[in-house]
Amino acid sequence: MIDQQLLQALIAVAIIILIGFPVHEFSHAFAAFKLGDSTARWQGRLTLNPITHFDPLGGGLLAISALLQTGFFIGWAKPTPVNPYNLRGGRRGEALVALAGPISNLIMAAAVAIPIRLITSNPEWLTAVLSSEIALFAIDVAVFFVVINIFLMVFNLLPIPPLDGWRVLLGLLDARTSYTLRQYEQYGFLLILVIFLAGASFIGGIVGFFRNLLLGF
Repeated sequence: MIDQQLLQALIAVAIIILIGFPVHEFSHAFAAFKLGDSTARWQGRLTLNPITHFDPLGGGLLAISALLQTGFFIGWAKPTPVNPYNLRGGRRGEALVALAGPISNLIMAAAVAIPIRLITSNPEWLTAVLSSEIALFAIDVAVFFVVINIFLMVFNLLPIPPLDGWRVLLGLLDARTSYTLRQYEQYGFLLILVIFLAGASFIGGIVGFFRNLLLGF
């Protein structure tokens, strides 16, 4: 029989793949469209259809991270195509488009965390939830959804190629420094592996901070 906590995590992962990933990539596409680039729109990515944004490897890794029950969640959807030369604001515009995805994860986490905090801060509501296995199960799934979104936000904001944080960093730096740093993009995935393993506790600390901030526990 499958462990209940694992089942809750897998359900939350499914919701992320069906809702979280599409919202994240739609946010990139919408921001790019508003800033003058219609590349994602022309390629059918300005949509919330989960099939359009699904990446087998990224979705698979998110499911595996839930199965491993390490407390860490890593995954991604199909990258949204953006032509930075079409964006108003140049590199600053590119940074805004990149930032839109992680911000959407924070918004989704907050949107679910707020009713959880309201319930847990009200003794009567909390007692009602604790007395119902179905309600308690749903709350636990919602907590996993919040935590996974926080992980995805923090992960994507790491200033490492090809993550969103890299584009944000390049957009904030001067043009010369930005150009110099681009030569390291080929080592992106290796850097992700090294930094993530070496800085796992640091990343966990950031995730814990946002979890406490949003959920209060």
